[in-house]
Amino acid sequence: MSAAPLYGLVLAGGRSTRMKRDEAALAYRGATQLERAWALLEPWTKQRFISVRADQPDDALRARFPQIRDTLAAGGPAAGILAAQAAHPDAAWLVLACDLPFLGRETLAQLVARRDPTRVATAYRSAHDGLPEPLCAIWEPASHAMLAAAVASGRGCPRKFLIGAGPALLDPVDPVALDNVNAAQEYWSAMDALKFADSPSRIRVQYFALLREQAGRSEETVETRARTPREFYDELRVRHPFSLPPELLRVAVNAEFGDWEQPLADGDAVVFIPPVAGG
Repeated sequence: MSAAPLYGLVLAGGRSTRMKRDEAALAYRGATQLERAWALLEPWTKQRFISVRADQPDDALRARFPQIRDTLAAGGPAAGILAAQAAHPDAAWLVLACDLPFLGRETLAQLVARRDPTRVATAYRSAHDGLPEPLCAIWEPASHAMLAAAVASGRGCPRKFLIGAGPALLDPVDPVALDNVNAAQEYWSAMDALKFADSPSRIRVQYFALLREQAGRSEETVETRARTPREFYDELRVRHPFSLPPELLRVAVNAEFGDWEQPLADGDAVVFIPPVAGG
């Protein structure tokens, strides 16, 4: 029997709760993580899709790509894999997480070359603990019923599923290729490791209350090399006589309250919110 055709799926439906901003939109090497994962799949797959939550199809970044929507309310990587398998049940799926900045073509080339279509999946062993890495793996059609049953019984972790499912396991050609990045400090460590060129970003900042008085304006656009809201505020304190320390302020990035250490990106809108005097 011939092997099932290989389709590609980028998992882009995560909520990025630790990063505090959309991980798919973070840029490395001149492209967003989603765009880079999409390009990596092209040489190996007949068709490609991105996996999205039900509330994401019209997102500006994701709307440009063919999509498969999660159908399970619980969401997560297993929901994305199951939705893709249901949409194209005769295909095998080369599944990629979109937060793998060190992943390169050679890792995917080895995975495809050593695919075992007689197993439920072909995956790499983690370089850290030796366990299967489910989010850079080839999932065969036979895995669908087994994974669906596992999710229905409350066992929805793809890694735990593969541990018991007997996949073909490979040693990684590059031990750091599958290191994911889902927190701000990990992001900056990855940027340093990739020797990211620290080019300036243009950030629009709005001021209110005391900060507006001290800045002498309500808003401005600043060219900056600051990587986080904390670094940006420290830079602004050199430009303006701000007397309030960061500990007394809240920060919002793109109209959402954020974290002082979350990554900033070109085009962001930042607001530093001072305490409101009570009466």
